[in-house]
Amino acid sequence: MPMQLSNTERAEFERQLAILSSGAVDIIPADELKAKLANSIREQRPLRIKLGLDPSAPDIHLGHTVVIRKLRQFQDLGHQVQLVIGDFTGRIGDPTGRSEVRKQLTEEQIQANARTYVQQYGKILDMERTKLYFNSEWLAPLTFEDVIRLASAMTLARMLERDDFHKRYTENLPISLHEFFYPLMQGYDSVALETDIELGGTDQTFNLLVGRNLQREHGLAEQVAMTMPLLEGLDGVQKMSKSLGNYIGVNDAPEQMYGKTMSVPDELMLRYYELTTDIGPEELAELKAGLADGSVHPRDAKMRLAHKIVSMYHGPQAAAEAEQHFRTVFQQGALPEDIPEQIWVGEPTANIIDLLQEAKLVPSRSEARRMVEQGAVRVNEERVADSKQEFALGSGLVIQVGKRKFVRLIPAE
Repeated sequence: MPMQLSNTERAEFERQLAILSSGAVDIIPADELKAKLANSIREQRPLRIKLGLDPSAPDIHLGHTVVIRKLRQFQDLGHQVQLVIGDFTGRIGDPTGRSEVRKQLTEEQIQANARTYVQQYGKILDMERTKLYFNSEWLAPLTFEDVIRLASAMTLARMLERDDFHKRYTENLPISLHEFFYPLMQGYDSVALETDIELGGTDQTFNLLVGRNLQREHGLAEQVAMTMPLLEGLDGVQKMSKSLGNYIGVNDAPEQMYGKTMSVPDELMLRYYELTTDIGPEELAELKAGLADGSVHPRDAKMRLAHKIVSMYHGPQAAAEAEQHFRTVFQQGALPEDIPEQIWVGEPTANIIDLLQEAKLVPSRSEARRMVEQGAVRVNEERVADSKQEFALGSGLVIQVGKRKFVRLIPAE
């Protein structure tokens, strides 16, 4: 503990350190975080806390919010948030976790995605107190000489220490030279902004440490790297990802968000409480004890979780309505009132596989057959057991896949 603080400053130091270090997987190095925090409190100077975001997809999910919520904690304690939109690095794409060269985005895609990122992160951060940057501001003006000098700060051997690069190298899979520049450019963001602490998921550790290295090369104080856990998706195995379809989107409709949360595996429920909500440590411990001794039913705890999450992004009224919808449709078995309608322009009689695909309830015919075989398909509330079964459209059919997908097919006049 720093000895140069007064009793009042020491108490504030302990308070902030406890809040900021909670939930973090790694703080590299921890002693430097303590020193920076102590100096910040003593000098009444906010720390500069950076998070870099590559706008590689138009929407974010709860997995992204784990780091953002930690960023908000820094913000609430009076520190300065540096939110860096990687409009320049996004042209390369982060190779982290990739087994192949990532396709580069167009400028139009990057700008469109960046606009939605700012709107969605604004649901968690106070954007009026957030400094927003686009890293093309300092990366685009670099000359080729500057880039060569930047590259000289890293060895090829160090680059190949990255798990994804190492794996691709040993398996003789292609690695394009431009991919090596991604961690260098992200690290240079920290140089340009003189960042004190950079946040990221555990899969970003290498990139964050490159920032420390480049700051040292430029004669700056080295940033502290703080990593947060990766949130498992609804499958309970893979990290939450839109490409895997195991996600809860920040912009999901309230009923969809509530329903998805109810499908979180029981064994991950407490982890979702801890990483995606504002539940306090005492309340979390009480909930954990209640689940362990049986005084709290897992279904009730999960409904509380779903209500909390929907309230955070859509408000208490929307959460109450989503809960009532869930009770009506999924617990009582009733059809929802607002089933989307679609015009059927085909033959008056059709196979269930054709109906599912035309209604866009499944991505492929093979998936349609799989869902029928699993007993997950209903027509007019009756389970369909045969993938060859045909139905007459008549005045219309209500088709259901799983618990959350409904379409009312109406024949064209």
